[in-house]
Amino acid sequence: MSPDPSPYDAVLLVSFGGPEKPEDVVPFLENVTRGRGIPRERLEQVGEHYHLFGGRSPINDLNREFLAALREDLAGAGIDLPVYWGNRNWDPYLTDTLQQMAADGIARAACFVTSAYSSYSSCRQYRENLFDAVEAVPPGQAAPRLDKLRHYFNHPGFVEPVVDATLAALADLPEEVREAAHLAFVTHSIPLSMNDGSGPDGGAYVEQHRSVATEVVERVRQETGRRHSHALVYCSRSGAPHIPWLEPDINDHLEQVQSDGAPAVVMVPIGFVSDHMEVVYDLDTEALATAEKLGLPAARAATAGVDPRFVAAVRDLLLERAAVERGEEVVRASVGSFPACWDVCPAGCCPNPRADRPALAGSDS
Repeated sequence: MSPDPSPYDAVLLVSFGGPEKPEDVVPFLENVTRGRGIPRERLEQVGEHYHLFGGRSPINDLNREFLAALREDLAGAGIDLPVYWGNRNWDPYLTDTLQQMAADGIARAACFVTSAYSSYSSCRQYRENLFDAVEAVPPGQAAPRLDKLRHYFNHPGFVEPVVDATLAALADLPEEVREAAHLAFVTHSIPLSMNDGSGPDGGAYVEQHRSVATEVVERVRQETGRRHSHALVYCSRSGAPHIPWLEPDINDHLEQVQSDGAPAVVMVPIGFVSDHMEVVYDLDTEALATAEKLGLPAARAATAGVDPRFVAAVRDLLLERAAVERGEEVVRASVGSFPACWDVCPAGCCPNPRADRPALAGSDS
């Protein structure tokens, strides 16, 4: 008997989006920063990061690969659902995708967001985007009901590929420095105030990352017999200099690691599900250049990407939520110090730092 995804008749992949040619770069950055008053000159400076890669972000191609893998996984499990894709900041936009779903007669869709953790930027803002996209469906068309699938930072399908990638990166280091290598777990920096408001009780963004890092360190110890020194560090800080953001930056941390006598480092990008710009520029370009300048052997662990376990995690989350919506008891997969997350975000969770806006289910708006 095939797994039962009802009441869902579609899956929606929700992501950030990125430019695909040089002339897209500044308009894309204007979309990302709209309402923040950032001058065009500054956007052009940031855009140079993209021009190092031909003016093209890897993220859309990575999402296309993930879509293909997810469709294959669902079909292989006997689940006959269409999989749609919509972005926050670039084509295909969520508004266009929702209109297509409405035209196709989709009644209810489960939404998988390519951000695994709790914060305004990685959760509530997407829920605001989804609300706006539903509201934009033209009169006369029935907009689909959308349910965002739960946070999956501690789902084994996400964590286990990270563990294996960390082990592989350690193996890439010279044998004489491997055993004492430091593990730098990297995620996107956010303002301190955003972290303070993340999750139902605040501080969830940092604590969720720390839980994943601790789990990975322990599993690496179980495989190798060595407990590596480690730290949670950040990349991609932006915004006004007077606003405090999470620190240390990965480049500053590498200098500290070298000063402290660590013989090598592995950078583990636990805040990212695929090798998009924050990985290929901030880590593979800037941070590896910093390590080389310091004479510090360094390797970068792979992201989950299209690892079959991560792709299958989406199916697991879909079927889990479907069973919940049918009123059935479910066993929720999770690892580490946190239980499986809530299905519906609590009121007041991850508030908008600029203004209250309506959001998909679970907001206090």
